[in-house]
Amino acid sequence: MTALDPNADFHQYLQEARDALLWKLDGLGEYDVRRPLVPTGTNLLGLVKHLASVELGYFGDTFGRPHGEPLPEFDPEEPTADMWAKAGETREQIVGLYRRAWAHSDATIAALPLDAIGHVPWWPDEHNEVTLHHIMVRVTAETHRHAGHADIVRELIDGAAGLRDGNDNLPGGDRAWWESYRSQVERAAREALADLPRFRRVPEGVGGQVQPRPAAVDELVQVPGQALVEVVVFSDRADRPFDA
Repeated sequence: MTALDPNADFHQYLQEARDALLWKLDGLGEYDVRRPLVPTGTNLLGLVKHLASVELGYFGDTFGRPHGEPLPEFDPEEPTADMWAKAGETREQIVGLYRRAWAHSDATIAALPLDAIGHVPWWPDEHNEVTLHHIMVRVTAETHRHAGHADIVRELIDGAAGLRDGNDNLPGGDRAWWESYRSQVERAAREALADLPRFRRVPEGVGGQVQPRPAAVDELVQVPGQALVEVVVFSDRADRPFDA
């Protein structure tokens, strides 16, 4: 039986998520790697920039290992500064920063035992003490989370999807198969909706009662890079959706 090496296991899963995230940029132009695809502004290059800061902070500052990279101070006026690429920031600069963050993190991982103690500078003093084990779990989980965000964003751009380069971990269906699958999921969602009681909330000042809701109104919504998608909107007037 192979000897247990939790440090190596953590490191492997962290590196797989790092590689998957950068893979999502492959083959895209400058606009597509930067543009926001959802109302909260999530974009591919911003995810890379954010995770570079995450690694440098948690594996560097937390364990007193200076990284020397110029990172913006947290500004309450611009709390999302590390989540998007400014026009003057190139893809090469941001990806290069992320790779240097990897190297710095990897040096920390190699130099310290899992029970090494660090202190997260931006956490409250009363509970900012952590171990390297804690930080490896935290950063690995966060990197996989954002790699999942990147997977969805990339699919919205050009339909490309998958786990990582060389292993998309998806059924081998063609476009017709995927369209059929999506239709099946959509039908199931509508059937489940049809089985639910149709209620709506009454506006404030009417006593807070719950009253029956009229039938659904179907609208067509354009998703960037995709065909028109049907969305169900519940409303007593087409221009005023209920808040249910």
